[in-house]
Amino acid sequence: MLGENPSRDIIDFFMNQPIFDQMNSEELKVVARHMSIIELTPGDILFHEADKGNFVCFIAQGELDVIKKAEADGHEAMLARLTVGQSIGEMSIVDDAPRSATAQVCTQTLLYTLSKSAFDHILERHTKIGAKMLKGIARLLSANLRETSRRLADYIPAIT
Repeated sequence: MLGENPSRDIIDFFMNQPIFDQMNSEELKVVARHMSIIELTPGDILFHEADKGNFVCFIAQGELDVIKKAEADGHEAMLARLTVGQSIGEMSIVDDAPRSATAQVCTQTLLYTLSKSAFDHILERHTKIGAKMLKGIARLLSANLRETSRRLADYIPAIT
């Protein structure tokens, strides 16, 4: 839970997050001023697949399931369970595409959120900080793509 100084709690949390690990505490203060806090309960839906995406979330407490509907037969598949320190929705502050999956809350959850408009504001007003955030997002998305490729290879028949 948040202490008496929510901004300080946010800064402390982000010190070790991949997207923000190249920033100093003064830069993190700028980002923290643009963050919002959301508390959710088990069963809540943070967002649905195909919703318009306009914020990224960082899990400070709790767990979220990432669920994707299969195009072939419509069944739902759980892609991942996200826990403290992980994020979801990074793509939505970079592009204008709809959400690629549904995020459902598993346990009492506390999220730090950054809206696309707040991110755009940081990019315009604090370009060095925005560039560091973009690089952090690119590193995270690259790592996620590498992991997805690795997992996908397990399901593809071998080349003969």
